[in-house]
Amino acid sequence: MCTFSLLKALEDAFLEEQHPQKMQQQAGSWFGDSSPSTDPGQRRYLHSDAGRRRMDNFRFYVLTSFLLYTCSASRPNVVLLFADDLGFGDLGCYGHPSSLTPNLDRLAAGGLRFTEFYCTSPVCSPSRASLLTGRYQTRSGIYPGVLYPGSRGGLPLNETTIAEVLKPVGYATAATGKWHLGVGANGMFLPTRQGFDQYLGIPYSHDMGPCRNLTCFPPDVKCFGLCDVGTVTVPLMHNEVIKQQPVNFLDLERAYSDFATGFITASAKKKQPFFLYYPSHHTHYPQYAGPGAAGRSLRGPFGDALFEFDNTIGNLMTTLEQTGVINNTLVFFTSDNGPELMRMSRGGNSGPLKCGKSTTYEGGMREPAIAFWPGTIRPGVTHEMASTLDILPTIASLAGAKLPQVMLDGVDMTEILVNQGKSKREVMMFYPTDPSEKYGLFALRLGKYKAHFYTRGATHSDTTPDQDCSVFASLKAHNPPLIFDLEADPSEHYPLPLMGKPDLQAILERIKKVKGQFEASMVFGESQISKGSDPNLEPCCNPQCSPKPSCCKCTTGVLP
Repeated sequence: MCTFSLLKALEDAFLEEQHPQKMQQQAGSWFGDSSPSTDPGQRRYLHSDAGRRRMDNFRFYVLTSFLLYTCSASRPNVVLLFADDLGFGDLGCYGHPSSLTPNLDRLAAGGLRFTEFYCTSPVCSPSRASLLTGRYQTRSGIYPGVLYPGSRGGLPLNETTIAEVLKPVGYATAATGKWHLGVGANGMFLPTRQGFDQYLGIPYSHDMGPCRNLTCFPPDVKCFGLCDVGTVTVPLMHNEVIKQQPVNFLDLERAYSDFATGFITASAKKKQPFFLYYPSHHTHYPQYAGPGAAGRSLRGPFGDALFEFDNTIGNLMTTLEQTGVINNTLVFFTSDNGPELMRMSRGGNSGPLKCGKSTTYEGGMREPAIAFWPGTIRPGVTHEMASTLDILPTIASLAGAKLPQVMLDGVDMTEILVNQGKSKREVMMFYPTDPSEKYGLFALRLGKYKAHFYTRGATHSDTTPDQDCSVFASLKAHNPPLIFDLEADPSEHYPLPLMGKPDLQAILERIKKVKGQFEASMVFGESQISKGSDPNLEPCCNPQCSPKPSCCKCTTGVLP
C-alpha cells in the first residue's frame, strides 16, 4: 500500500491540470525532458489551451494507472512488536524521566503515537490470543488466567491468527520471543501450527521455571527471586525443537535479534512480503539483559531490560532500512497488559493511570502504542480509541487479505493510521482475568466515559499506596456503576455524580444498552485453561530422562 504517495501524485496531477504554468517544472521532472518539440505545429498544439488540457488529462490517466498498479502489486510488510508487562508510563516518549528508549522514541517521533490504546485482558495469554485473532479471549477460550508449561489446552487450531490470514496472499511469516498460547501434546499449539513458517523463542513466560541459580545479568548476577519451582527449566525452541534448556538469558536477545534480522533480510532478498511477530519477554519479571545493555540505564534492572528490548528494535529498523523495504513496512508497537506493580521499582509504571496488571482499571489495560510507516503514516499523536483487537482487520485490509469468517471484535483502523482520522471504535469492553457469564463485563468504555460495574484489586498490583489496587480490595459490585470522564480524569479518581444530571443519566442508559447487547451476543468458548495441566506435557529436551523435571537440561544444537 502507498496511500500517501498515491494521494500526493493525484493532487499534483490535479494541480497541473488546473495550473499548468505553476506545475510545469515539476511535470518535466516526472515525464522526462520538458524541452519544446522541434515540430512547430506540434509546439502550437501543446501550447494551446485545448492541447494543454488534453495532455494534462493524458498525464493524469497515465500517472494514476501506474500508481494504482504499483500500489496493488506491492503488499506491505508488517513488523508487530509486543512488549510484556510494560506500563503506560514506562517509555521516554510517554514521559518517563529515566527510561532509555531511543529507538522507540524515534518511532514515536516519526510515527503515530496513541494515547487511548487498549489490550483486552490485564494478563498475558488472553491478551495475546486477542491480538492474534481480533477476538475477545472469551470467544477463543483463553481464560481464566494464563497457560502453563504443562497445560493441556492452547489457542484452538480453528482460531485464525494474523499469520494465517496473510499466508494465502503470499506472506512469509515468523515469530520470535514469548508465545504463551500453549504447547500441548506433540507441540500442537506452537506457532508453527498456527500459521508461522518459523519460530525461535520460549513458548511461555520466562518465569515459568526455576530461575534461582540462573544468570540474568553479566558477569554472573543471579535472577531476582525464585520464579516457578517444581517444573522444568525454561527451554529455547527453534520451530518445534528444543535448542537450550535452560535458556541462556545473557545471549537470548542477541539470538532473537539475529533471527529476526535474518528473516527480514531473506524475505527482502526474495522480494516476498513478510510478517514478523516479536512478542518480547521484556520487561516481565525476572528482568535480564546481556552485556550490551546491562548497567546502561538509570533505571536499574528494569531499565536495562527495557533498553535491551529497545536495542533489538533499533537492529530491526536498521535492517529494514539497509534492505530497502522500510518505506513499504508497517511497524506497530504495543504491550500485552499493564505493569506488575507488586515488583515495585522492578515492575514498571502506569504513569497517571490507576493500578496495573490484573485489574480492569486503566493502568491494567491502557497501553502505549506506536505505528510507524515512512511516507504513509504522518508523524503525530492520536487521541482516537483503538485496541489490539483492531490489528488483525487492519493488516488484512492493508494486505488485501480475506478476513476470517467468524465473529470479529476488531475494526479496521486504516483511517486513523493513514489520515489521522476518526476511529470506527466507540466502545471498549473490560473483562477481568477470570471472565464468566455470571458476572459478565467488569467495565465498559463508551466514548470518553467509562463505567465500572465491578471493581477488584489484584496481587499483581499490590504494594501501591492506592488501596483500590490492593489484593485486599475484594470484588465489589456497583449499582449504579461508577462513571468516569476519562478525558478529564484519566486516573479514575473522581466518579461523576449522577443525581440531578439528566445528560449523564442518558449516557448511563446508553452504556447499559450497549453492555446488554454485547453480553447477549457473546458466546463463551470452552475454557482451554480449565482443561488443567499434565507434567508429561512440559517441554523436555530429553523426554526419557529421570528424574524429572530436574533432568531436563541440555544443549541440542547451534542456535539459528
